[in-house]
Amino acid sequence: MQSKDLSFLNEEHTCPYCKSKMLCCEAPPVHVGDGLGWGSEAMFICLADDCSLFLEGWDKVEANYGHHASYRYMELPGSKEENIMMVGNKDAFKASVIDTKEIKKQNVRYQEEKAAVAKLDSCIKDKDLEPVLFLILDEAANLKDRKHAISLLKEMNNLDCIEPIKNHTFRDTSLEQQCRMIIQELLKDNFMKECPYCTEIIKVRAKKCMHCNEEV
Repeated sequence: MQSKDLSFLNEEHTCPYCKSKMLCCEAPPVHVGDGLGWGSEAMFICLADDCSLFLEGWDKVEANYGHHASYRYMELPGSKEENIMMVGNKDAFKASVIDTKEIKKQNVRYQEEKAAVAKLDSCIKDKDLEPVLFLILDEAANLKDRKHAISLLKEMNNLDCIEPIKNHTFRDTSLEQQCRMIIQELLKDNFMKECPYCTEIIKVRAKKCMHCNEEV
């Protein structure tokens, strides 16, 4: 679920019929009544099966409309205006409950991604490897931005990028290949190499690895 304003995730709504905490759900794309939509991406719905409105609704709908259905209490974000929704079964809307903690987590990650992208233009001057690595290692980041970050590695000339990248599992193997090629160039430019036994970075002219003591 995408939204520009996520402030509604902090709202708390209580059902006036059963005093249960109402759950935040994704709104249906079309309003069943007029087809104009709800005007909101989300809505707060009482999904308590012991709610008096829901329990008594079956008989009321049957008597008034001849349908097998009931009612759920609903409020839109930022509003306490009463809305009654007709539902065809007890499980209606339960599959559309929003995991607010996960949405908040995703939003934090998205804000961090935006901040990292904004720093790319100045990261070489500032010698700031952090935003470059963030984008390269963030599998949810925009592909174009990740490629841009990879293209900056050579000019940054910072060997601190090697371990995080080599320990990362790339879903896109083409990005991994690009990174590995640049890492080899960085090692060559800095007269360094990987120990064939322990893979630690050592000097090209080293005869013995300072980490594992193997002769190289």
